[in-house]
Amino acid sequence: MSQAHLDYEDRVNLGSYYTPLKFVQLAWELIEPYIDSQTTIIDTACGYGDFLKNYGQSYTIGCDIDEDAIDVAKKNTNKVQFFRTNALHNVSRKKFGIPHQHTKLIVVGNPPYNDRTSLIRHKIKQIDFEVDEDIASRDLGISFLRSYNKLEADFICVLHPLSYLIKQTNFRHLKEFTANYKLIDGILISSGEFPESAKHTPFPIIIAFYQRDIKGMDYDYIRSFQFRTVEKKCFCLSDFDYITSYISKYPSKKQQILDDSLFFWTMRDINALKRNRTFIQNHSSNTIVIDKTKLDYYAYVDVFKRNIYRLPFYFGNCDVPIDDKLFKQYKHCFISDAIRHHPYLENHFQIEPMEKEKTDIELDKYFRLLLGRYHNCNTVF
Repeated sequence: MSQAHLDYEDRVNLGSYYTPLKFVQLAWELIEPYIDSQTTIIDTACGYGDFLKNYGQSYTIGCDIDEDAIDVAKKNTNKVQFFRTNALHNVSRKKFGIPHQHTKLIVVGNPPYNDRTSLIRHKIKQIDFEVDEDIASRDLGISFLRSYNKLEADFICVLHPLSYLIKQTNFRHLKEFTANYKLIDGILISSGEFPESAKHTPFPIIIAFYQRDIKGMDYDYIRSFQFRTVEKKCFCLSDFDYITSYISKYPSKKQQILDDSLFFWTMRDINALKRNRTFIQNHSSNTIVIDKTKLDYYAYVDVFKRNIYRLPFYFGNCDVPIDDKLFKQYKHCFISDAIRHHPYLENHFQIEPMEKEKTDIELDKYFRLLLGRYHNCNTVF
């Protein structure tokens, strides 16, 4: 259901993008086997209450900071206890009347994920509500996950960016959460499925199902995790080596600029590569001074950018994958293609560029071998 009462700026600041019902149903399919008469279900950012259909569990709670949304939710169902409150302030079970004993607590929903430091739409971001100090983060979604840990939820089934798990920096920010929870299932969907957020490059979202576990999980667990897609495919990070094993993604404070220096734009992830440039001819704070002994690998990234269409959407927040042994076999093709798009590079490579037709054929072979079952998935990037 569209959040019709919110204008664009309010949606951005609240991180409020309501969930298509087909994804609500997928979340319920994950949690239903764990619901019994002692179960309490809670959605602490419930919006219009789409995730809160009471199926006979003992207690169902909906909460939102948005008073108008709560008013709509109350009209949608009379079997849910609703609270109009800030779920990130004074977080406790007592706040919602949830006992610690003899109650299985399941959190479900699609909490806001809004990085207050992101450059995207930063001019209209004005988040001014209170967040408990021990769960505060620049990203509201991470604060919500930390709040579920404070509630000591037994199970959590929520939508959040896949980048929370697969990017090591984000994973470290969740250390209080990951110390107490283990991902037991995860279904990948695209943000492009949310009409209000489709103005920008779609990114992968996970319908993540966590179970409380005193052993928690580490990043190696995530690297080897078999994520599912709605098309019944699987995705595993450890299926690939990545370009970060060979070159730096970010500028270094120690880099020196010489008269013949070559420059490359900062590489954050594949979605950023899709939006940004690769080789550039002028230095700035966002450029890498290329180590010319690794120039081949920068040519690889440049060519990879023109082949992003070959990947499914869930690679969006990954680093650029590479098979180094295979790349060395096809390196001439990559360099030839890079020179074709950036002619000034020819002076820096000691090769005779291949003809375009032959280059295209060989590059197609490389990417099909690299990506294997992931190549040309019928999912819009």
